[in-house]
Amino acid sequence: MWTLYHTWLSPFSRRVRVVLAEKKLDFDLVLERTWERRREFLALNPTGEVPLLTDGGERTLADATAICEYIEECHPDPALMGRNLLERAEVRRLVAWFDVKFNQEVSDLLLGEKALKRFKGEGEPDSRRVRAGCANIRTHLDYIGWLADRRAWLAGESFSMADIAAAAHLSAVDYLGDVPWDDHLEAKEWYARVKSRPSFRPLLSDTVPNITPALHYADLDF
Repeated sequence: MWTLYHTWLSPFSRRVRVVLAEKKLDFDLVLERTWERRREFLALNPTGEVPLLTDGGERTLADATAICEYIEECHPDPALMGRNLLERAEVRRLVAWFDVKFNQEVSDLLLGEKALKRFKGEGEPDSRRVRAGCANIRTHLDYIGWLADRRAWLAGESFSMADIAAAAHLSAVDYLGDVPWDDHLEAKEWYARVKSRPSFRPLLSDTVPNITPALHYADLDF
């Protein structure tokens, strides 16, 4: 059976968790405090980052995109990378949008300042970075709303890795209560559909020491 190493509120770990659940693959979840630079973990992944997926034998996989595409190729049903070449290109584009652009402009600023600093004991959040993250997220929610208004799901007609990547990042920020859903109703409606999927619900039961989730965080109806 697989073992997935993760860290509280890691959007990349969350993406892998949802993909494994969508594929109905069993796995154990192990918390890894990456900032401790544990020697045994570094032996598995010299970057010291999560997610890391291992079967305890020859298969040890790092990097969310590499892990998810490996799982997709080994277990193609249900398809999460699109059903034709154009859809697959669009899925990959949107996954990169959230894992790079959203991560830099929102996740790093809000999660980094309000959660990771606390875990690492690095003092109070930088209010300028927090304000920037809160401003930036609105542009991304507008874009999600624009996509959701024109397509059944973000990348096309079927639920895909693009939806999972976007929702993984948003769910981590939503734990902190920093997503202005009521100002972005199209994005809110799309997220409610993702939030209701059985594969996504375990994320909503996560708890982080000394950080209380937003009141609506686990509410499927907001």
